[in-house]
Amino acid sequence: MRLLHRPLLASIALLSLAACAPAPIYKPAPDAVAAVPFEVARSPERFANGSVIWGGRVVGVNNLADRSEIEILAYPLDSSQRPKVGDTGNGRFIAVMHGFVEPMAYPDGALVTVAGKLNGSRAGKVGEADYVFPLVNVTQAHAWTAEEMRSGRSNVHFGVGLGVGIR
Repeated sequence: MRLLHRPLLASIALLSLAACAPAPIYKPAPDAVAAVPFEVARSPERFANGSVIWGGRVVGVNNLADRSEIEILAYPLDSSQRPKVGDTGNGRFIAVMHGFVEPMAYPDGALVTVAGKLNGSRAGKVGEADYVFPLVNVTQAHAWTAEEMRSGRSNVHFGVGLGVGIR
């Protein structure tokens, strides 16, 4: 009888760990582009008008007369569409938002995820280096809080051996 409980307990444990991760915030569009920003920058015409869900770290906000542009250092996204900052960067892109964007809502270093359509590219510079930035016309944007970035991460760790925790 005891052996029958083990598979059940293991299943419950796995399900509860899986339930910790929040759901994705945006639904991928049918015309979703699987390429990352540096790949799109190489041949933007190939991905014209494709939908993307990209995220990363805000580098800066530039407010213009009719729109705002947020330069973002791209990172891969996790299953909840949060930027994985411990990973390598995927290039940079410019998120184009209609109207005025409050720079305090997207401060330098903030982690964001945006959904939108690719709309070409623009040559620019990163420091003294020439750079091609894919442009994303943003339809939805989310700036992640520290709590949201921590949520869904389990404090349960599996291993073999002896451990001591001090609080």
